[in-house]
Amino acid sequence: MSLNQLTAHELHEKLKAREITSVELTESVYGRIDAVEPQVKGYLTLTKDIALKQAQKADEGFVNGDDMSPLAGIPIAIKDVICTKDVKTTCASKILSNFVPPYDATVMTKLNQQGIVMVGKTNMDEFAMGSSTENSAYQITHNPWNLDTIPGGSSGGSAAVVSADTAICSLGSDTGGSIRQPAALCGVVGMKPTYGRVSRYGLIAFASSLDQIGPFTKDVTDCALVLNAICGNDEMDSTAVDVQVPDFTQALINDIKGLKIGVPKEYFAEGIDTEVAEIVNEAISEFEKLGATVEEISLPHTEYAIATYYILAPAEASANLARYDGVRYGYRADEPANMIDMYKKTRSEGFGEEVKRRIMLGTFALSAGYQDAYYKKAQKVRTLIRSDFDKAFEKVDIIATPTSPTPAFRIGERTADPLQMYLCDVMTTPASHAGLPGISLPCGLVESGLPVGLQLLAAPFDEETLLRTAFTFEQNTEHHLQRPKL
Repeated sequence: MSLNQLTAHELHEKLKAREITSVELTESVYGRIDAVEPQVKGYLTLTKDIALKQAQKADEGFVNGDDMSPLAGIPIAIKDVICTKDVKTTCASKILSNFVPPYDATVMTKLNQQGIVMVGKTNMDEFAMGSSTENSAYQITHNPWNLDTIPGGSSGGSAAVVSADTAICSLGSDTGGSIRQPAALCGVVGMKPTYGRVSRYGLIAFASSLDQIGPFTKDVTDCALVLNAICGNDEMDSTAVDVQVPDFTQALINDIKGLKIGVPKEYFAEGIDTEVAEIVNEAISEFEKLGATVEEISLPHTEYAIATYYILAPAEASANLARYDGVRYGYRADEPANMIDMYKKTRSEGFGEEVKRRIMLGTFALSAGYQDAYYKKAQKVRTLIRSDFDKAFEKVDIIATPTSPTPAFRIGERTADPLQMYLCDVMTTPASHAGLPGISLPCGLVESGLPVGLQLLAAPFDEETLLRTAFTFEQNTEHHLQRPKL
């Protein structure tokens, strides 16, 4: 296997034994980028000069016998919604086309302390609004499994580069499923930690009560390693929770005997692809063979999750995106007649169609006369959805569902129908409302050769049980070893 095909933990052993150097590994990744990036289009910005300097620094540490982190010298890609000091951060939007942050996001500070190698910034749906990475102002990312299909979204670039072996790991952000859904469609591992487990400082906001940063990796062990690096309290983020961060690699135990797994009947209702349902049910039956007990449960308010999400998330976006007005930074329209005209022109020219749609939806939901009818009611329904999960976790340890109702669809297939596009997140938004940790694992391929994802959910801050369950499944199956023939 080429170096770029290996996992971070396999590469760490080779780096530690000095069988390879980080510079060789980084060159291998950029060689792969040269070969397939024109087809995949996963990156918006490549940072090869920075990466090679970071790789040289990591190599010096290994040569000196320093105590090196498991991620030292490992090439990692970063979603272009996470601020990187002195490196352009666009959110895949024209309105931030010239924005170069003067600071690092907290997750970047933590990763840099680990000695990672930053490959570049990945493509995404503009301001993380979308489920297909077709809403980028710059390019459409293609799924490495079938270049005619979408990679999912909004973190489609981050999922595609790990799937295509043009990064070893990557970071994405998940608001209503934007890590888990593209992970499923690209056949990689993707995890959304508990809300508050990872600092959002330096994550450019879409919906502040839902956004959470998490990893894309080739296996569950790498996922635990990245979580170890990025989790923790942060005085710069008032929503970061001050709870102890365990060593997540200690949870990687191949044993789920006695574990109770709940399967919500609402997730297998009308609208789910029959092949997807069949493959996910086979994966769930694997847990029974491994000693877990599986029982059907009900999450009765699931049907309202999408409607609730598309009131609350746009409402928060409407407030968060008000700062992009052409005054302080970012794009500014040419020759406005006056200040109000500058605001209107800048926002009209700078934002794409989907972002405008969500700003208008959110502004309407928050407007006088409609706030009680829509926004406040949605907040109450969100509480009911959370309550459903609380009751379920009194009976079971893990909830297992499909990650996406369908495999990857063809590029352009749903762009004319926003409601069909919104339904891509029907399996992932409920957990986002409740702030739960969730992971998507590859669990098989449909007849057309596209991957299917299994979603596992746990109670808040119980990432350890989640990782143990995911690791056990992975150790006893070979789905994670299947790679696209790109």
